[in-house]
Amino acid sequence: MTAPEDLPQAAASYRQNRFQVPPDATELLLVRHGESEPASLDAPFPMTDGRSDPALAPEGHEQAERAAARLAATGIDAIYVSTLRRTAETAAPLAARLGLVPRVEADLREVGLGEWEGGLFRKRVSEHHPMAMRMWAEETFEVIPGAERSAEFAARVRDVMQRMATAHTGQRVAVFTHGGVIGEVLALASGSRPFAFVTADNGSISRLVVSGDRWIVRGFNDTAHLEPPAPV
Repeated sequence: MTAPEDLPQAAASYRQNRFQVPPDATELLLVRHGESEPASLDAPFPMTDGRSDPALAPEGHEQAERAAARLAATGIDAIYVSTLRRTAETAAPLAARLGLVPRVEADLREVGLGEWEGGLFRKRVSEHHPMAMRMWAEETFEVIPGAERSAEFAARVRDVMQRMATAHTGQRVAVFTHGGVIGEVLALASGSRPFAFVTADNGSISRLVVSGDRWIVRGFNDTAHLEPPAPV
């Protein structure tokens, strides 16, 4: 009789595993607000908290509806918005679907653009103003007169993300915020150069997992829900 130890043993094998969100972590879905109204220097945007505060354009409302349809069945436990109305308007369709009341976090507001608020930032960028070109080259908003300092911006963004993560351990949170904020969050999480992630599209979804002091980037600028349906 053959002893068990003499029988051929199956070789051990190990499959690749999908990432699992740790049970003590918080998943933050960072949604950039929908497209806002065009800027006109003849009628500057109203201001809130020292920031330009335009409403959504019709295209932005459509993007908001598409984002809501995408996120409604993903198990959202809470919704956050900034003090600027374009985030509240973008969050509204999802909040209505889920019966959740968005929570307002002032520190989710966009980076301060100093003298370029009110719509002037868009003009300066579109005309390739020398200072705008310097901003892109040096990857800092600080070159704009009166703009929020980089260290202060990074600190408030870091604090608000950690604050939301701590308040929602084990949950998934939809955070409706701004392109500059999303760029800063992902740069902090990845250790990238400052402007590596400032190109999030309106209505896009980026994904961050926060587990204690560890920030894990799980997605950037997902726009699958905004794409036109493929032809049949």
